[in-house]
Amino acid sequence: MAGATGRSLCANLRRIACSSSLAVLAQASAQRTLGQSHHVNGLDLTALLQRGPLLSDGGMGTSLVDRGVPIGACFEALNADDPTLVESVHRGFVDAGAGLVLSNTCGANRYPLGRRGMSERMAELNLRVVEIALRSGARVAGSVGPLRVRLAPYGRVRPAQAFDAFAEQISALAGAGVDLILIETQSDLAEIEQALAAARDACDLAVAVTITLTADDRTLLDDSPEQVAERLVKLGPDAIGVNCGHGPAQALRVIRAMRPYLGMIPLVARPNAGGPQQVGGRFLYPATPAYFADNARLLLVEGVSVIGGCCGTGPAHIRAMAAVTQEPRGPIIQVGPSAAREAAPDLAPSGTELSTKLAEGRFVVAVEMDPPRGFSTAGMLAGAATLAETGADVIDVADSPMARMRMSPWAACRLIQEQVGIETVLHFPTRGRNLLRLQGDLLAVHALGIRNLFVCLGDPMEVGDYPGSTDNIDVAPTGLISLITESFNRGRDHSGASIGEPTSFVTGCALNPAAPDLERECRVLRRKIDAGATFALSQPVYSAEPLRRLRAAYEDRHGPLTLPILAGVLPLANSRHAEFLHNEVPGVFVPEEIRDRMRGAGDRAEHVGLEMASALAQELRGAASGIYLMPQFGRFDLAAEIVESLTGA
Repeated sequence: MAGATGRSLCANLRRIACSSSLAVLAQASAQRTLGQSHHVNGLDLTALLQRGPLLSDGGMGTSLVDRGVPIGACFEALNADDPTLVESVHRGFVDAGAGLVLSNTCGANRYPLGRRGMSERMAELNLRVVEIALRSGARVAGSVGPLRVRLAPYGRVRPAQAFDAFAEQISALAGAGVDLILIETQSDLAEIEQALAAARDACDLAVAVTITLTADDRTLLDDSPEQVAERLVKLGPDAIGVNCGHGPAQALRVIRAMRPYLGMIPLVARPNAGGPQQVGGRFLYPATPAYFADNARLLLVEGVSVIGGCCGTGPAHIRAMAAVTQEPRGPIIQVGPSAAREAAPDLAPSGTELSTKLAEGRFVVAVEMDPPRGFSTAGMLAGAATLAETGADVIDVADSPMARMRMSPWAACRLIQEQVGIETVLHFPTRGRNLLRLQGDLLAVHALGIRNLFVCLGDPMEVGDYPGSTDNIDVAPTGLISLITESFNRGRDHSGASIGEPTSFVTGCALNPAAPDLERECRVLRRKIDAGATFALSQPVYSAEPLRRLRAAYEDRHGPLTLPILAGVLPLANSRHAEFLHNEVPGVFVPEEIRDRMRGAGDRAEHVGLEMASALAQELRGAASGIYLMPQFGRFDLAAEIVESLTGA
């Protein structure tokens, strides 16, 4: 009977040590060849997959939320408290075409249940949900999620304790009659090792493992897809793949990266419906069923055998994929023996949303924000949310503008990306950083998930709050751009030493269309382009003419200017503001007719300034790749009006 070994395990769980788990895996691996599934009364996975791809269900948690369950609720408790609701989710997916459903037990192990005071319900919740899932008429995979704790040496949970936790849950699932075990949403190879060992000791069912990666296609402990694949092959699961994460495109990248290392092991892909965005207190997933189906075709061509969805995927997504699985296809890519490392896919740094939009020729709207002067971020995040809702593409975060003390822009960028869901551009000045600190800062910024950098010199300390501070400059902006693109993005530091893996920065540069010496400005711009700059942010302009003059001057000396330029737009607040910018801010030229108009505006000055900025933004559509909007005095409401006039949000 399936799970009999697991039930006999209960008497001696406490005697199991880490060395035992390794021995279990080694013995199991030695007793089988790749592609041969474990099965007793469970599923013969290999035989089933030889008939064609197996379609699994979609996201249980998000489906429950769509039915009114609060986001913070314990979804697994519903297995006993509201089984009809859970069953309705299963039936919805099966009616859409799913042949495999996952038990609602991803978090039903002792650790997450214990934090809710429900550890004593572990066996009950795992047993009850399998009964519910089996009534759907589909095959049932026992879902075994992460422990949601850190294993030693990064945490206090020992490997033997992790083994125990996995073994007791898997024993319950196997005893309840699941067809296979799915160890899913995993991002720690050490934890996967314990889960697999526990599964092999607790039952004789087929065991699949799927990993979840960050937006950089890495595990939380920085393992690449290739490293994960090589390690998992040695551990010997019956199927390997990816789930959750950042959408179908990432799943396709990861499958392509892992496939050469997996031999004949079946592939699994169950991505989220895109990267989640938090809007109005809810998480929204943007990928449509049609988009999901298109990516399903590509995944099937890559040889994926088990395909489905995770968070944000509903019956409509599964129905669209079901149609794809029935389509006639050309030859499936044959997965042969593990390729040599030299033949592995090239994991070149991927682009950002900003670089993708610029490459596609879309008119980009970037808006600058200053970090707060204190540690409260509520106002900044509210302003960023307003701008995102009206259609801004990216938020630029300045670094100590005018050399005034403010919160680190790194933190501001991270919070905006994390809590608002809009991409950022980090201003990264060279002033005040020696070469050693500069490189360490780059690594820190990359670790925080910030990819777009605007490299500039920075405002001199003498104009700010601390005029006695030093203005160290070890590297000029052009040199820093070269360091990023030629060294860090190739996995090396300035000295040529390895930094482990390449960074994936997209780097922009500064540009002054109204520079008094256009020949010099064009010469410097050419050096920045040669160093690897992929976009430019300009000083504020008040007509498209300076950009046209700069382009003509550049192309006269250096050939076509293909670098995307986001033209600076700084709305004028009143006449005094216009005169200050014109007379006291280097690089800003406000034409006489603009200043005259502001002088005559009187009490309507702010409205007139807003009208001119909106008109200029429209004019720049034909002269630039986008605008770089710089709202003054924190007036993000006015900036939102300009953005809205462009996007029609």
